Amino acid sequence: MTAAPDTRLTPDEVSRLRLALLRVARRLRQHAAGMTQSQLSALSSVDRLGPLTISDLAAIENVQPPSISRIVGALEGEGWIARVADPRDGRIALVQSTDRGREELARLRADRDAWLARRVASLSPADQKRIAAALPALERLFETADAERPPTRPGAT
Repeated sequence: MTAAPDTRLTPDEVSRLRLALLRVARRLRQHAAGMTQSQLSALSSVDRLGPLTISDLAAIENVQPPSISRIVGALEGEGWIARVADPRDGRIALVQSTDRGREELARLRADRDAWLARRVASLSPADQKRIAAALPALERLFETADAERPPTRPGAT
Protein backbone atom coordinates (compact mmCIF):
# COMPACT_ATOMS: atom_id res chain seq x y z
CA MET A 1 0.00 0.00 0.00
CA THR A 2 1.46 3.36 -1.01
CA ALA A 3 0.89 6.52 0.94
CA ALA A 4 -1.09 9.28 -0.69
CA PRO A 5 1.07 12.20 -1.83
CA ASP A 6 1.10 15.24 0.42
CA THR A 7 -1.01 17.81 -1.43
CA ARG A 8 -0.92 20.50 1.23
CA LEU A 9 0.43 23.89 0.27
CA THR A 10 3.98 24.59 1.33
CA PRO A 11 4.56 27.56 3.66
CA ASP A 12 5.92 29.46 0.65
CA GLU A 13 2.77 28.71 -1.37
CA VAL A 14 0.55 29.81 1.53
CA SER A 15 2.50 33.06 1.71
CA ARG A 16 2.21 33.58 -2.06
CA LEU A 17 -1.56 32.94 -1.90
CA ARG A 18 -1.95 35.45 0.95
CA LEU A 19 0.03 38.07 -0.94
CA ALA A 20 -1.90 37.50 -4.17
CA LEU A 21 -5.25 37.80 -2.37
CA LEU A 22 -4.14 40.96 -0.57
CA ARG A 23 -3.01 42.55 -3.83
CA VAL A 24 -6.29 41.74 -5.57
CA ALA A 25 -8.31 43.04 -2.61
CA ARG A 26 -6.26 46.25 -2.47
CA ARG A 27 -6.71 46.89 -6.19
CA LEU A 28 -10.45 46.24 -5.96
CA ARG A 29 -10.72 48.65 -3.02
CA GLN A 30 -9.08 51.31 -5.18
CA HIS A 31 -12.06 51.04 -7.52
CA ALA A 32 -14.51 52.44 -4.96
CA ALA A 33 -13.95 56.07 -5.87
CA GLY A 34 -15.96 58.46 -3.77
CA MET A 35 -16.49 56.03 -0.91
CA THR A 36 -14.22 54.66 1.81
CA GLN A 37 -13.91 50.92 2.30
CA SER A 38 -15.74 51.25 5.64
CA GLN A 39 -18.59 53.12 3.96
CA LEU A 40 -18.77 50.56 1.16
CA SER A 41 -18.85 47.69 3.62
CA ALA A 42 -21.56 49.32 5.74
CA LEU A 43 -23.67 50.22 2.70
CA SER A 44 -23.36 46.66 1.40
CA SER A 45 -24.43 45.27 4.78
CA VAL A 46 -27.40 47.63 5.03
CA ASP A 47 -28.44 46.79 1.47
CA ARG A 48 -28.10 43.04 2.03
CA LEU A 49 -29.50 42.80 5.58
CA GLY A 50 -31.40 46.02 6.26
CA PRO A 51 -33.23 47.80 7.60
CA LEU A 52 -30.92 47.68 10.64
CA THR A 53 -30.43 49.56 13.87
CA ILE A 54 -27.16 51.43 14.23
CA SER A 55 -26.19 48.99 17.00
CA ASP A 56 -26.87 45.98 14.78
CA LEU A 57 -24.87 47.53 11.96
CA ALA A 58 -21.95 48.25 14.33
CA ALA A 59 -21.97 44.60 15.42
CA ILE A 60 -22.14 43.33 11.82
CA GLU A 61 -19.29 45.62 10.77
CA ASN A 62 -17.36 44.82 13.96
CA VAL A 63 -16.78 48.47 14.83
CA GLN A 64 -17.63 50.67 17.81
CA PRO A 65 -20.90 52.67 17.79
CA PRO A 66 -19.17 56.08 17.44
CA SER A 67 -17.37 54.83 14.31
CA ILE A 68 -20.51 53.43 12.72
CA SER A 69 -22.36 56.66 13.54
CA ARG A 70 -19.77 58.64 11.55
CA ILE A 71 -19.98 56.14 8.68
CA VAL A 72 -23.79 56.25 8.65
CA GLY A 73 -23.71 60.05 8.77
CA ALA A 74 -21.48 60.18 5.70
CA LEU A 75 -23.64 57.65 3.82
CA GLU A 76 -26.78 59.52 4.77
CA GLY A 77 -25.21 62.80 3.67
CA GLU A 78 -24.62 61.35 0.20
CA GLY A 79 -28.20 60.04 0.05
CA TRP A 80 -27.05 56.42 -0.06
CA ILE A 81 -28.92 55.40 3.09
CA ALA A 82 -31.89 56.81 4.98
CA ARG A 83 -33.08 56.60 8.55
CA VAL A 84 -36.61 55.29 9.03
CA ALA A 85 -38.72 54.56 12.10
CA ASP A 86 -38.92 50.95 13.26
CA PRO A 87 -42.49 49.85 12.44
CA ARG A 88 -42.65 47.93 15.75
CA ASP A 89 -41.28 50.75 17.89
CA GLY A 90 -41.31 54.24 16.44
CA ARG A 91 -38.72 55.39 19.00
CA ILE A 92 -36.07 53.24 17.30
CA ALA A 93 -34.38 54.46 14.12
CA LEU A 94 -33.37 52.01 11.43
CA VAL A 95 -31.10 52.58 8.45
CA GLN A 96 -31.89 51.26 5.01
CA SER A 97 -30.36 51.69 1.58
CA THR A 98 -31.97 54.13 -0.82
CA ASP A 99 -32.47 53.74 -4.55
CA ARG A 100 -29.45 56.01 -4.98
CA GLY A 101 -27.42 53.78 -2.64
CA ARG A 102 -28.38 50.64 -4.54
CA GLU A 103 -27.46 52.35 -7.82
CA GLU A 104 -24.07 53.37 -6.37
CA LEU A 105 -23.42 49.80 -5.19
CA ALA A 106 -24.31 48.47 -8.63
CA ARG A 107 -21.99 51.01 -10.28
CA LEU A 108 -19.08 50.17 -7.97
CA ARG A 109 -19.58 46.44 -8.44
CA ALA A 110 -19.73 46.85 -12.22
CA ASP A 111 -16.52 48.96 -12.17
CA ARG A 112 -14.73 46.36 -10.06
CA ASP A 113 -15.97 43.47 -12.19
CA ALA A 114 -14.87 45.27 -15.36
CA TRP A 115 -11.40 45.92 -13.92
CA LEU A 116 -11.03 42.29 -12.85
CA ALA A 117 -12.33 41.01 -16.18
CA ARG A 118 -9.71 43.10 -18.01
CA ARG A 119 -6.93 41.74 -15.75
CA VAL A 120 -8.07 38.14 -16.22
CA ALA A 121 -8.41 38.67 -19.99
CA SER A 122 -4.74 39.67 -20.11
CA LEU A 123 -3.75 36.16 -18.99
CA SER A 124 -3.30 33.18 -21.25
CA PRO A 125 -6.35 30.98 -21.90
CA ALA A 126 -4.68 28.23 -19.86
CA ASP A 127 -4.24 30.57 -16.87
CA GLN A 128 -7.85 31.75 -17.21
CA LYS A 129 -9.01 28.11 -17.07
CA ARG A 130 -6.86 27.51 -13.96
CA ILE A 131 -8.47 30.48 -12.23
CA ALA A 132 -11.95 29.26 -13.17
CA ALA A 133 -11.11 25.77 -11.91
CA ALA A 134 -9.91 27.20 -8.57
CA LEU A 135 -13.11 29.18 -7.94
CA PRO A 136 -15.10 26.41 -6.18
CA ALA A 137 -12.22 25.72 -3.79
CA LEU A 138 -11.71 29.43 -3.08
CA GLU A 139 -15.43 29.88 -2.45
CA ARG A 140 -15.42 26.94 0.00
CA LEU A 141 -12.28 28.29 1.64
CA PHE A 142 -13.99 31.55 2.53
CA GLU A 143 -17.50 30.26 3.33
CA THR A 144 -16.56 30.06 7.00
CA ALA A 145 -14.00 32.87 7.01
CA ASP A 146 -16.40 35.39 8.59
CA ALA A 147 -16.92 33.14 11.61
CA GLU A 148 -13.16 33.00 12.10
CA ARG A 149 -12.55 36.75 11.64
CA PRO A 150 -10.36 38.12 14.41
CA PRO A 151 -11.93 40.95 16.42
CA THR A 152 -10.94 44.48 15.48
CA ARG A 153 -9.38 46.90 17.91
CA PRO A 154 -11.91 49.13 19.67
CA GLY A 155 -12.57 52.13 17.46
CA ALA A 156 -10.98 50.50 14.39
CA THR A 157 -12.93 50.78 11.16
